[in-house]
Amino acid sequence: MALSELNKRRWRSFRRNGRAFWSLIIFAILFVVAMLAEVVANDKPIVVSYRGELFFPAYKFYPETAFGGDFGTEAIYRDEAVQCLIVTGGRQDCWDYPEDMIAAVDDGSSDVPQDEQGWMIWPPIPYHYKTINNVGTAPSAPDGDHWLGTDDTARDVLARVIYGFRLSILFTLIVTIVASSIGIAAGAVQGYFGGRTDLIFQRVLEIWASTPGLYVIIILFAILGRSFWLLVFVTILFGWPALVGVVRAEFLRARNFEYVRAARALGVSDRKIMFRHILPNAMVATLTMLPFVVTGTISGLAALDYLGYGLPASAPSLGELALQAKQNLQAPWLAFTAFFTFAIMLSLLVFIFEGVRDAFDPRKTFK
Repeated sequence: MALSELNKRRWRSFRRNGRAFWSLIIFAILFVVAMLAEVVANDKPIVVSYRGELFFPAYKFYPETAFGGDFGTEAIYRDEAVQCLIVTGGRQDCWDYPEDMIAAVDDGSSDVPQDEQGWMIWPPIPYHYKTINNVGTAPSAPDGDHWLGTDDTARDVLARVIYGFRLSILFTLIVTIVASSIGIAAGAVQGYFGGRTDLIFQRVLEIWASTPGLYVIIILFAILGRSFWLLVFVTILFGWPALVGVVRAEFLRARNFEYVRAARALGVSDRKIMFRHILPNAMVATLTMLPFVVTGTISGLAALDYLGYGLPASAPSLGELALQAKQNLQAPWLAFTAFFTFAIMLSLLVFIFEGVRDAFDPRKTFK
């Protein structure tokens, strides 16, 4: 779909902001890597070839019996015996000498026919965020096997950062889009109609703002248990008023402008005046506040995880990584990883939204 001339000027204005443009590129690369986390960091192969048939364990469940094993549970691909079953086409003596049989296939001395030999393609990081590596002590320092070390339960830190980054960004996108839409709509109604409507809304906001959100979260989680979608719902519930004041002020200022009066005189509907004519002019002030909403959402999620009232304990959490850094001062790589992850993520988002704000500012776009 072709961009309008106005949006083309906005894009050119964004491109001229080098810090925002390169932040967008870097963030996009990181986001794509995080969205493909299953093929970047996983304890299951990306692709398995077994007897000429392709399997995709990273995204689909396969029992061990699919590779000639004995159990109907999911195959443990890190097990040398399972790897032997795959590369040898299901030879049952794999349970006795898996290492020798795999080596024989690799060096070509095996008696397994060529068309029955299989292979596996592993992710660059052969660990899932839940994978526990019981070799050595925990937490362990960074090395060639674990690039950012392991945490206090012997899980790979880099894998947890990748999955945690994805979860934090998806959580933030959902909360920001829904909460901002509600807040913008509420502020627009308040500012445009004013009078009794504005007065009632303001009293509701005052009551709502005085509600202790953390206590509500603790009570709900104690009754219903911790879950991702419950946390999204509660965060939206207490996050939507963030943009109401800014949008309300812009609509109160603009509702008596000449072009609004002219539109009313021509019989244009209130909804069309609000969202087609006034809201675009209020976007600069709205986008100015949006970086604070985004970074506040990420920081709030991390704080709740840090306190133990956030995502379920099994979820990859950046806040939980910060908690581990506090509890394991003898492992400074945990603290450095948590700090730089948050610093890079929040800085990139702030720079991007600064560029978007400037692109929507007519004083800069039309220069």
